[in-house]
Amino acid sequence: MQNLLFMGLGGQELIIILIIVLLLFGAKKIPELMRGAGQGVRAFKDGMKEMETAVKDEPKADQKPEETAQA
Repeated sequence: MQNLLFMGLGGQELIIILIIVLLLFGAKKIPELMRGAGQGVRAFKDGMKEMETAVKDEPKADQKPEETAQA
């Protein structure tokens, strides 16, 4: 039987960790923490997209300025 492993942890260990987190933060605080984490991930993805578009729009360094003006 194959065990589910998440970073070397089995099912029982994950359940114990989840119970400890629930006891430490409480049931009301956990959704707030997850919402904040989701907003952080969204902001990171938006920043990555902005950087990708900035790099694509930036003229290449090996081109002469008159070549980029014609393009």
